[in-house]
Amino acid sequence: MRRAGLGEGAPPPGHYGYTNSGYSSFEEENDRLTESLRTKVTAIKSLSIEIGHEVKHQNKMLAEMDSEFDSTSGFLSQTMGRLKVLSRGSQARLLAYMLLFSLFVFFVVYWILRLR
Repeated sequence: MRRAGLGEGAPPPGHYGYTNSGYSSFEEENDRLTESLRTKVTAIKSLSIEIGHEVKHQNKMLAEMDSEFDSTSGFLSQTMGRLKVLSRGSQARLLAYMLLFSLFVFFVVYWILRLR
């Protein structure tokens, strides 16, 4: 009894049943496709690294903007607090100042017109 692949019809070692011409063409095509895939993977890798750098830069800018908005928010809340204090204060003093200023402007204008 003969075992399969161990007789006269067995391919020489290292050929794995392929003919010389067909095997080399498949191997060349596989090498070409492998190289094409390698260049695509390299391009995707460099693109993803650039995206990572851009994301880090954008996160840094957002953190800076957040701190600036926080400081602006504090400044605005202080201003609003001062306006509330001013609005709760006595309006009589403010009216007196406005009346005195108006009288002063009136007398200055009267004096300038009288000198002409």
